[in-house]
Amino acid sequence: MTRIPTLAAAALLALPGAAHAAGGDLATLPETLETLEIGQGDNGFGVSVSEYHMQTGQAYRLTIEAVGWHECNWEALDFFKNTWLRKIEAGGMEIKVAFLYELEMDMDGEVELFFVPIRPGSYSWGCRGLEDRGLTGTFVVE
Repeated sequence: MTRIPTLAAAALLALPGAAHAAGGDLATLPETLETLEIGQGDNGFGVSVSEYHMQTGQAYRLTIEAVGWHECNWEALDFFKNTWLRKIEAGGMEIKVAFLYELEMDMDGEVELFFVPIRPGSYSWGCRGLEDRGLTGTFVVE
């Protein structure tokens, strides 16, 4: 009788991505997302990616670069309320925090975020006060 569940489990693990879905260390092997450049274009109000698609339970690495001349107070409050934040790397330092409220970026700089989305939804992000000028986007988590 235990042979059928064992065979079913073996078949499930043979599917692509099934080993990840079945469990394991969520902090290892993060999928690298396309770099988000904030401040592109002649007016400095453009972004390189306006929408990211992710899966719950998958580890991700996102690099955010400030490339314009406008200060950006980057916020994604609802997204980070529904995400496990593993660490932040900036300026040669590794920062471990439980929650991220805001990244304040001057005219240039780079930060890497390592996280795992834990709840599906559509979450907006943006530079506070500059969303209407184009410094905004969305994280879509399925």
